[in-house]
Amino acid sequence: MTKTRNISDLLDANGDVKSAALDNVPPSNDASALTTGTVDNARLSLDAATIPNLDTAKITTGTFSDARMPSTVLNSNVDLTNLSATNLTSGTVPDARFPATLPTASGANLTSLNASNLSTGTVPIARIGSGTKNSTTFLRGDNTFASPGGGVNTPAFRAYQTSIQSGLQNFTKISVPNEEFDTDGAFSSSRFTVPSGKGGIYVFGMGIGVTAGAGMNAAQFVLYKNGSTRIQTANLGFTTQEMSNTGFNPTFVTNANAGDYFEFYYQMLGINTSGGAQTDPGTSSAQNVWFYGYRLIQ
Repeated sequence: MTKTRNISDLLDANGDVKSAALDNVPPSNDASALTTGTVDNARLSLDAATIPNLDTAKITTGTFSDARMPSTVLNSNVDLTNLSATNLTSGTVPDARFPATLPTASGANLTSLNASNLSTGTVPIARIGSGTKNSTTFLRGDNTFASPGGGVNTPAFRAYQTSIQSGLQNFTKISVPNEEFDTDGAFSSSRFTVPSGKGGIYVFGMGIGVTAGAGMNAAQFVLYKNGSTRIQTANLGFTTQEMSNTGFNPTFVTNANAGDYFEFYYQMLGINTSGGAQTDPGTSSAQNVWFYGYRLIQ
């Protein structure tokens, strides 16, 4: 205002200054007139409508309530510093999130594993098939371990005589004390005993060379089982001349159980037995008297 204005022009009837008379004072609602100082909080009335595009960097204290967070961003009460795997309800964990060496864990819950993924190592035999698993069995197509078909003819033995045995005109057990082989240690004192667990069908054979006195014209071979006659040949008849120096080798087949024992018996027969009879054993390299046996493959 200028000095030349009258007081009556400045004041209204109540003595208040007329705003129109203040030509160098901005209107009271023009915020640009505030260039210094601080507006008292009581003079401010703010809501979300009057504070658009608020930068979150301005929020330095306090905590957002759950209601202010959308459900698509976070589930309620999830601690991002200590996440539980139970909160994973979908998706797949990337390989990069797994350590190079996985920790030891039980495979009880692993299912539908593909054996083509086994590129190294060996599957323990305990994890394969069922049945007895050892060096004498094999894994069949039905995933069961079993003994192979075929096999070997054991137990088996062969023994022979190298010293003359006389008195063959009487029923006599033939002595064969020299073993050529005895796979199961089951032959002793001219007797074969079936070992434990080795029952089955057995083949026995015997051979004998004899020298007989005048009148000897028949012979009989007998396979003794457990001390009594098991199988015997019919009386083999010959002329006296033939019986003087000859040999025979019959074969017997019979069933046997563990613990059964077998021996070789022989007798020369004839009208006149006073001349006697004896073995003609030969030598260890040219044997004339022998006894052998073996179990057929089961």
